[in-house]
Amino acid sequence: MLERVFHLNHNGTNVRRELIAGLTTFAAMAYILALNPAILVSGGATGMELKGLITVTALAAAAGCFLMAAMTNYPIAQAPGMGINSYFASIIVVHMGIPWEGALAMVFWNGVLFFALSITGLRTRIVHALPRPIHIGIQSGIGFFIAFIGLKNSGLVVGSPITLVAEGDLLSPGPLVALAGLALIVVLTRFRVAGSIILVVLLLTVAGLFIPTGESTLTAQPTGLFSMPAGIGQTFLALDWLYPFRHFEAALPVIFTLLLLDLFDSIGTLVGLARQSGLMDKDGHMPKLGRALSADAAATVIGALLGTSTTTAYLESATGMQAGGRTGLTAVVTGLCFLVALFFTPVISIIPTAATAPALIFVGLLMARCLSDLDHDNMLETAPAVFTALLIPLCYSITGGIALGLLLYCAAMILSGRGRKLSWLTYALAGVFILFFVLGQKA
Repeated sequence: MLERVFHLNHNGTNVRRELIAGLTTFAAMAYILALNPAILVSGGATGMELKGLITVTALAAAAGCFLMAAMTNYPIAQAPGMGINSYFASIIVVHMGIPWEGALAMVFWNGVLFFALSITGLRTRIVHALPRPIHIGIQSGIGFFIAFIGLKNSGLVVGSPITLVAEGDLLSPGPLVALAGLALIVVLTRFRVAGSIILVVLLLTVAGLFIPTGESTLTAQPTGLFSMPAGIGQTFLALDWLYPFRHFEAALPVIFTLLLLDLFDSIGTLVGLARQSGLMDKDGHMPKLGRALSADAAATVIGALLGTSTTTAYLESATGMQAGGRTGLTAVVTGLCFLVALFFTPVISIIPTAATAPALIFVGLLMARCLSDLDHDNMLETAPAVFTALLIPLCYSITGGIALGLLLYCAAMILSGRGRKLSWLTYALAGVFILFFVLGQKA
């Protein structure tokens, strides 16, 4: 049955490999179960309840994973998006004073518009309008972004008031464990050990039980094995459906920003993952891209109905792809893990970030290798690609990196007398990004 549904043999994989890949992706994404609810609650400022949002996050992630598997058969997992959840809670609800019920309605209508763009094929045309150097910059930039998240989570780099980031306390347990784990993943991968990433995550989690960090150990002692999921009655179908229509002037720029963030974050993630995993065809296009974008949009609609911000494709899917995931079975396993996690939250929550950080760093480094595909003698190609790759992590935004990289590429092409080689849609995208920045709604 699994072969008939997921075409495992055709994709050069098997059930065992897909299972390991799904577990690996979940291990890299499990933090979202704690972090997304905490951001949406914002210390109680939004009025949403924390416990119910843990359940909502898991359900939205599972639904997104199942949709992606059913509609594309791709090993790409989905969950409520980081960054957009901060915009939802901090800007829309707290700063603008919009009730969370009204904010959820904006997320819902954004998802509906997003889905409409997907089924019309416009989103696929937008992806194809992005020049090849920008595609390469997106993949490498996402790689740097993933690696940076891993470095930050492990404590290898920390915030600095002078240089923004600096090296952390490299002799403390977290960074040392992360460095050891990264070296171990590199060695195991070199010798083609199956499931090397998830093996290292589990090994570091267990080892952390015996590594002191002052008053406790790196891995916290679980408070138990089982827990019942909290109810979602506060947020389920609680959105104020007509709020955007009653407050159209205030809602329009918010929905526009949500749409732009959702659109280019998902496009950037899908393009980066497709290039990394070999999903691109010989023409450099991603087959079933329209379906993948539709799955992304549908997941956003479902997430809003459940009670969370925009649901989108996740960068951490790259860890499962590196572990051998090639089909939607990987996404299904990840989705099932989110559902099971609702009953094993005490155990899942003890996995330290230092245990998953090496996986993110390693996969990020692999993705950044695509910079070698550039024609380094042609600065019209190299400069915008590297510029995009640098700005994605530095802006902490996929959308911001794509926008500035595309604007540089268009300007360079025009000034070099090659502007006619660009399509009208490429110029239209540049115009949209200029409007985006003029409005002051930075990603």
